[in-house]
Parts: sequence; structure tokens; C-alpha cells
Amino acid sequence: MHHHFLAAGGLAFVLALGSPGAAQAFDLDPRYVDNDGDLIADIPENASEWVDPATLIFAYTPVEDPAVYAEVWADFLEHMEAVTGKPVQFFPIQSNAAQIEAMRAGRLHVAAFATGPTPLAVACAGYRPFTMMAAADGSYGYEMEIITYPGSGIESIEDLEGRTMAFTSETSNSGFKAPAALLDAEFGLEPGIDFETAFSGAHDNSILGVANKDYDAAAIANTVKLRMIDRNVVNADDFVILYTSDTFPTSSYGVVHNLHPDLQEKVEEAFFSYDWEGTKLQEEFMRAGWEQFIPITFQEDWSVVRQIDDAMGVAYTCN
Repeated sequence: MHHHFLAAGGLAFVLALGSPGAAQAFDLDPRYVDNDGDLIADIPENASEWVDPATLIFAYTPVEDPAVYAEVWADFLEHMEAVTGKPVQFFPIQSNAAQIEAMRAGRLHVAAFATGPTPLAVACAGYRPFTMMAAADGSYGYEMEIITYPGSGIESIEDLEGRTMAFTSETSNSGFKAPAALLDAEFGLEPGIDFETAFSGAHDNSILGVANKDYDAAAIANTVKLRMIDRNVVNADDFVILYTSDTFPTSSYGVVHNLHPDLQEKVEEAFFSYDWEGTKLQEEFMRAGWEQFIPITFQEDWSVVRQIDDAMGVAYTCN
């Protein structure tokens, strides 16, 4: 049985696909420099390159209903305003690509990037991630699941052959890259060749699509499914889980590299000093088991994501 592809055996699987592991190259766009070797863009040395905006712009990852999340983040953004002394505006985002482009173009200062797009944001937008959400005990992350519906006739991964499987988007870690690498390496199933693929655009869409039997199967982040079950959008018994991966890091939070260094420090302070108790943020994210922000580094915490990208030959090309 192949249940965990990112346990010790999983790392071997990734390395067997030709990744040099720790030695993997990670190149930033030429407009950024990384002199300290931590794999993220350095803050510019020249103060004339720092931006000190009148209003800080914040974006959460692309979600099905940005209006709901503007409300969820309202308390937190007020706290950030108090700590930074700047007004903060919530910027609704429609896609990972649009979000990366906004930061690259200087229209986005503080953001949450989903797991899969985080390396692309680092390479192409000068994004400096420093935190993510975690449980009270410091544990964090989510698992990628491959799900089907009861009575689909799909009892195992092998049964996906000739059926239709939904992915979210090509840049997504759990929504595409991890399951595509896994299906090919462990089961010899190639997306688009051995089974039909559909791109739903979001985990929510994939989950609903399986519940409504529009898709035979889907690769999803289980935290999104848990939140939807919790909100009674779907029921747990709408699904059969065919596969569960090991744990991945969840969305990262960070700043654009050329934000004034004092402001970068204050933004970090805002994340780490926020009191979740009784807030909308707590109400929303406790469903996934998260109730604090913990420090992370892109170099360590995203190495497993970079390895999958490496295994799949993903190049972080910037438009």
C-alpha cells in the first residue's frame, strides 16, 4: 500500500525522480538579489529603492468569496493599522497569477500566498514569507487527499484509469503538482493520458464537483474540505478518500522585499502580537485547527514543495 508519499519513502520517491534534494537550484528573477543565501529576495541596500506607501495593501489567497474573507480579516487588519500606523486595505484576488502580478508590479505589500504558488511569488515577485498559521501546540499544515464519491466505481487509485479527475490549477501544490507527480511516479498514471483532467480553479469547486458527481475524483487540500463540512456546504459521507499524503506547509504570509525595512518589522510584529481570542479570524480558522501565527523560513519549510517542483521539472518563469 502506498499511503504516504512524503514520509521517508516519499522523499525517496521525489529524489528518485531525479531531484538532487538539498542541492536543488532555486533562482530568483534577475531584478532581485539573494546575497545572504536564504533563497528569498534581500531588502534593497539602497534606501531610494524602499517603498513607504500611504496605505498598505493586503491580500489573502484567492477564495470563492472574497467578500466573506474581507470580513474575516477585518479585526486583524485593524490591528495591523494600529501597529504600523498606516491604513490597511483588503485587496480581493481572483487568481494566483493575478496576485503574483500585483506584488511584482508594486500594487500589493502584504499577502498570504497558497503553498504551491509561494515559490513562484518568491522567485517572481520578490516576496519574503515569514509566517504561517499553526495549531495551539505549534503543529501545522495539511494533507493532500484524492477523493471520489460513494458508488463511483473507483475503489483504488488504479481505478482512476479512463475516468475524469479534477485538479485546481497548474500552480497549486496539493491541487495539481503533488498529486500529478505521485500518480505518475507511484502508479504510472499520467494526467491527460491515462485519465481525463479538469481544472476547477479552486479546491472548493473540486470538492463540490465530487459531491455533486460532476467529477469522478479530485485532488484537494483536506483543510478546505473540513471547513466546508463544518459550514454544512458538503457532508463527510459525500466522499470516499482514496489517498492521503504526508503533511505539507499551509499558506505563507509575508511582505514584498522593497517595503521600508522599519515597516517590514512592524508588519511582522502585527502578525506575532495579534490576539486571536474572540475574533472572526479565530472563528474561521479554528475549523482547520489553526489559532496562532508561527515563524517560518522559505528555505526550510518549503523545501518539500520545491522538491516536488524540481521532480516535475517546474521552472519558475516570470512574465
